[in-house]
This record gives sequence, C-alpha cells and structure tokens, in this order.
Amino acid sequence: VEKNFKLEEKITMLQQQNEELRARIEQNTVITRQLSEENANLQEYVEKEVEEKKKLSRTNEELLWKLQEGDAVSPVKLPCTSSTSFYRCSSGDSSPAKVRTLRR
Repeated sequence: VEKNFKLEEKITMLQQQNEELRARIEQNTVITRQLSEENANLQEYVEKEVEEKKKLSRTNEELLWKLQEGDAVSPVKLPCTSSTSFYRCSSGDSSPAKVRTLRR
C-alpha cells in the first residue's frame, strides 16, 4: 500500500512536469513563429535596401558618365586664380585635356 502511494505521488509529479513541458513547448512554438515572421520581414527589408542601393549605384555611375561625357563634349575652361592651387596656369595653356587629367 505504501509502495502504491509513493508510485501515485511520483505519477502526479511526472504529470505536472509533463504539463509544464507542454506549456514550454507551446510557448517556444509561439516565439518561433514570431521570430520566423520577423526574420521574413527583415529579409524582405534587406532585399529592398539592396535593390535601392543597386539603383542608386547605377544612377551614380550614369551621372558620372554624363559628367565625364559633358566634359569631353563641352570643356570648361578654368580661370587662373591664386585660389586654384591644383593647377598651374600659364597664359593660354589651360587645355581641356590637361584640366580633365588634373581633376581626376
């Protein structure tokens, strides 16, 4: 009889542990779903950001190309002033080719 009583106590204790574990599994399942959803949203955000970065990079390259082509088509002659320390200007010697190479 005493052995039966101890076994019943043990069964009750194991059933409580079992219920606690089921509750933890359910809680973990809910958290896992939330994290999966958040991960999917973050992945979508990152993909959009990558696409936007690529688009901006292409636009930047296009603008740089247009700027360089604009320099080649209609060269800008820089005035000789003391504030332009990058260039040495002598009278009439500011050719577009020299200006373009010095700017790069």
